Amino acid sequence: MWRVISLLPVTVCVLSTVALLSTPSVATAAQRVYEGREAAALRCANTLALTAVALSAAEMIGEGEKNVMLGITVRILDRHVEGTWAQKRAAMEIMRDRRSVPDTLEDYRRIAERCLVQFPIN
Repeated sequence: MWRVISLLPVTVCVLSTVALLSTPSVATAAQRVYEGREAAALRCANTLALTAVALSAAEMIGEGEKNVMLGITVRILDRHVEGTWAQKRAAMEIMRDRRSVPDTLEDYRRIAERCLVQFPIN
């Protein structure tokens, strides 16, 4: 039996993710250092986002699955990381630059399930 899923929340999350990750950094935004639980949430968000993009580029998942994963990324950042979106975006850029794509994909294999338990989005 097919389930009907509203695409509006996914679309909003995807657009938020695109805006978050593609907007140039704001020079006036105060820098913020994330530690502990927030740093772990950032790592989970980074892992999900990069994996979604990599799997989609390799045609291993469709646009719908990619959009759901990106939506989860936005929800994790929104619910579990303090600061402005500019600060969160800057932290995600730093996290992205510190990890290689193969390392991030390995992170996904090891921690994705735990991320969703540790940082619920509902």
